[in-house]
Amino acid sequence: MSWWDDALHRATAEIVLAGALAGLAGVQVVLRRLSFFTMALTHATFPGVVAASIIGVNILLGGAVAGVLVALGVAALSRRRGQDAAAATGVLLSAGFALGAALVATQSGFSRDLSSFLVGSVLTVDVPDLITTAVALLVVGGVLLIGTRPLLLIGFDRDGAAAAGMAATRWDIVLLLTIEVAVVALVPAVGTILAVSLIVAPAAAARLVSERLAVITALAVGFAVVSGLGGLWMSSRWNVAAGAGISLVATAVLALTWVTTRLRAIPDGLVATARRARTVQ
Repeated sequence: MSWWDDALHRATAEIVLAGALAGLAGVQVVLRRLSFFTMALTHATFPGVVAASIIGVNILLGGAVAGVLVALGVAALSRRRGQDAAAATGVLLSAGFALGAALVATQSGFSRDLSSFLVGSVLTVDVPDLITTAVALLVVGGVLLIGTRPLLLIGFDRDGAAAAGMAATRWDIVLLLTIEVAVVALVPAVGTILAVSLIVAPAAAARLVSERLAVITALAVGFAVVSGLGGLWMSSRWNVAAGAGISLVATAVLALTWVTTRLRAIPDGLVATARRARTVQ
């Protein structure tokens, strides 16, 4: 029996790839404050996945099509004068999930498949799933590497980027579609609903530790991989859903990082207070 014939081995490989992918995408999500949009994407991907399953095509293709439509819809609506991007995202989030629920209601005996769509089923991934995740990782990593400078400048100084001749709207669309690629590729591991936790929580934890992009990116990838492996261990140890375990570990990593950084800040604050007191005296 080869290494790939073992379900746990395939799941481990998928988790490492998915963690790296989520970490890379999550950095941009956190820095650009796109967590709500990412949640909308995960919900909007759901009806595409369900529809693809019903008609018998690749579920990742269905999720990608639905996500692309939502990403372009948000970009278009947010450009309208007086239209709040958050409001547009919220409407599309609700509509997407409602459409998915409506599609599920038309099918009998669909509950088991529905569970795997929502929270993932990493122990059932096969070699094509691993290849898909690896390709998505290469694509997302390549796009973010090429677009490092414009994405940073547009994110922190949109007017300055426009003055420098950068097409901000085009880069916005590129970023939204890149996030969608990550979301869709994460479906086998953590499902459509829990993908947001693996994308956002590790990157948010990394952002608490450092201000430097390179350090944030490395930490986000590391935290995401650790969260995935920790969730997989929880699944094998206590027989819980792997997707739920991954989400819980990712949340715990964020909480622990927040507490640690707060505790480390206390001595610095006391030292600063003492210095100010001596200066006044």
